[in-house]
Amino acid sequence: MTLTRRHLMASTAAVLVLTGTATLAESHIPADATLAAEQTFVYRVGDESPSIDPGKVEDTDGSDMVRQLFEGLYNQDADGNLIPGVATDYTVSDDNLTYTFTLRDNAKWSNGTPVTAGDFEYAWKRAASPALASPYSWYIELMSIENASAVIAGEMEPDALGVTAVDDTTLQVTLSEPLPYFPQMLTHSTTFPVLQSNVEEFGDDWVQPGNMVSNGAYVLTEFVPQERAVMSRNTEYWDNANTTLETVTRLVVADENVGLTRYLAGELDRTDVPAGQYPRLSQEYPDQAMSVPLSCSYYYMFNLRDNGPEEFQDPVVRQALSLAVDRDIIVDAVLAGGQKPAYNFTHWATAGFEAPEIAMANMTQEERNAQAQELLASAGYGADNPLTVDLVYNTNESHRAVAVAISQMWKQTLGVETTLANQEWQTFLDARGSGDFDVARGGWCADYNEASTFLDLMQSGSGYNDSKYVNEEVDALLANAKTSDNPNADYAAVEKIIATDMPIIPIYHYAAVKMLNDQIENWPVNNFQQNWYAKDLYKVAAE
Repeated sequence: MTLTRRHLMASTAAVLVLTGTATLAESHIPADATLAAEQTFVYRVGDESPSIDPGKVEDTDGSDMVRQLFEGLYNQDADGNLIPGVATDYTVSDDNLTYTFTLRDNAKWSNGTPVTAGDFEYAWKRAASPALASPYSWYIELMSIENASAVIAGEMEPDALGVTAVDDTTLQVTLSEPLPYFPQMLTHSTTFPVLQSNVEEFGDDWVQPGNMVSNGAYVLTEFVPQERAVMSRNTEYWDNANTTLETVTRLVVADENVGLTRYLAGELDRTDVPAGQYPRLSQEYPDQAMSVPLSCSYYYMFNLRDNGPEEFQDPVVRQALSLAVDRDIIVDAVLAGGQKPAYNFTHWATAGFEAPEIAMANMTQEERNAQAQELLASAGYGADNPLTVDLVYNTNESHRAVAVAISQMWKQTLGVETTLANQEWQTFLDARGSGDFDVARGGWCADYNEASTFLDLMQSGSGYNDSKYVNEEVDALLANAKTSDNPNADYAAVEKIIATDMPIIPIYHYAAVKMLNDQIENWPVNNFQQNWYAKDLYKVAAE
């Protein structure tokens, strides 16, 4: 999958005069670029994020916003490589258990006070604290930070977490076991600092505009839930001189087709391509339509709790439903945006991952359908005893289109009766987390570029194992992978177990299928996670 835009990357150019007045030194903007008079970026999301508190944020849209407002120890460049954020360097002990980070001395909060190692210590301990009840506290445990499990479980106080501010510019982190990809995990929003005095002064309202003190390239200046959020340049940001966009605006537009209409009318600089429309749009707007691999996997999950539906406790039933899904139709006819069929959970483009041989992947759809029919019949379901499925997804036209297509496949192949229900995003998350579903749509985007970011969801204690799937062998393999010289062997074994137990139905691996204003330059198309930083973008004048 490739991007059809003319400008994939801006060169690292030097001195530029900005539309008549300001001068940027050491800029990432080419010297011959002509900037637009108004440096603004407006993009669409489909729903409001549950939180923009770095310690609580749990969705990709929320993380995109938090990444503009806050800065962690490290950022990513346009290719997804680590580059300095607040940290300028680190050392690691011989046993690979102690990381010591040196922080830059010119990093400031938006109120002008210095960003210190103590701000990171506070933020990480806060994120792990049961008092915060963060849906992402488990990420601190995934990082293998010393005592994280006990702190999250309430068995030890947050102060026992293995993170210490040695002085204002030195942060020391102690791990319980070596973790080769630990530095890669430090670009995630859960690890961003927050200012203790700011949180304590305003309580839950500290994230509101006018209250929030942040350390990223932008500050929050307007926030209307379910409508818009406006972020403006943070003049205290240490690299503000090299920031070009003045404002970044996030608009909530639930309907993808309405979003496209508003994009084509010039109201948006970026929006999602509705299901099935990429082929047409890429022909009509070759410099604006884009499809690149995106580190997310789309799947359906079964409720495997003890009080969940009895029919789905049988792996044979789950296998039958998975086999009957024609993934080629989903990606080629329903979505048509460069996605790829998924027969395993981990995205095919994940760094270092080698997908194992999955029997289903090498079958024709006719063979899959025949086997699905045999399996479902062996489980006791048929014309005299039809299987019924209640399928829930969050409100989105693409999710609806996929659900309708799959329900038709189940009906035609297996005689299954499916009831579809859509829910608003927060309601949907609550239902999944509490087990108020039979089968639910799932989508997981990598927190870092390594296979464990997907497969750890299959671990019995994972905070996002909403199926409540429990397999001791999977737990043991994932634990071993953390310190293994060849973790891919463990990952392959886990994928094979999933393909047999089928706690989830992998459906497709994502592509980022977007419309992007061709005046916006420096978009990180080669960043597999599509982690974008507005401070690195700029808008050129229209041709």
